[in-house]
Amino acid sequence: MSTTAEDFHPELKRLARVLPPAIVSRRTFPVMRRLTALAQPGLPRGVGVQRLPSGLRVRLHRPERALREGAALLWIHGGGYVMGSAAQDDRLCRRFARELGVPVASADYRLAPEHPYPAALEDCYETLTWLARQPGVDPERIAIAGASAGGGLAAALALLARDRGEIAPVFQLLVYPMVQAPAGQPQAESPGFRLWNHAANRLGWQKYLSGADPAQVAPLRRPDLSGVAPAWIGVGTLDPLHDEDVAYADRLAEAAVPCELETVAGAFHGFDRIAPRAGVSVSFARRQREALSHAFARA
Repeated sequence: MSTTAEDFHPELKRLARVLPPAIVSRRTFPVMRRLTALAQPGLPRGVGVQRLPSGLRVRLHRPERALREGAALLWIHGGGYVMGSAAQDDRLCRRFARELGVPVASADYRLAPEHPYPAALEDCYETLTWLARQPGVDPERIAIAGASAGGGLAAALALLARDRGEIAPVFQLLVYPMVQAPAGQPQAESPGFRLWNHAANRLGWQKYLSGADPAQVAPLRRPDLSGVAPAWIGVGTLDPLHDEDVAYADRLAEAAVPCELETVAGAFHGFDRIAPRAGVSVSFARRQREALSHAFARA
């Protein structure tokens, strides 16, 4: 596929000229992990860190004003299953807490390759059950959300919660989620990819799976998606995850799971993080908050 400057969203064209196709490769992976580990912001006011019995650390963002009694959000950070931390999304979580008026929890789940599947997923499930026990939180009014690998973990968490039958999230918000473990020959790269491409995606999945059966791990490969929480999926048309995200939305719909799919023309992976003030990013974030707001109103 040939991509020209005209294919990028007008507000992203200039930025797209200077961004790399991917920030992670087999060569850069160790360096990127060190850099992301070092770039830890301080603890913002209003954010508490809880250490669970397992040793897992959870950041809890409480709203200044509680606007939705009993409702809460579990946010899962991205990083290709191999890097990142809850702290990287402090600003986003604070905004969710402030504008939705609900507490927001985010876990420092264990990363691959040191901790392959199911470590990260079990950490997210532990955080979900912990959040459900917090004072003022109604276990029946918890939404789960995440971006990229965090979106993939949120989708997997919705399935795990269904299978275990202890807690039923009311909603899953999946922002360009990693839901399909690549198989077969490497896919051709598009010149429109920025920050994340098929090679980076394959690398993240390989380190996360570490020999596990992709059919049991990747949400898109699961044979039965029925009975999970209603979903919102957002992805750009120049994102290497676009096709799998559209396919996952179709699979959810086929399983009678309400699902809203939001595609952003000319947007690449992580566009809203790298250009948060662009109008296209502001609109994308607003639609996420609206989807969560409507989900809490229905719960």
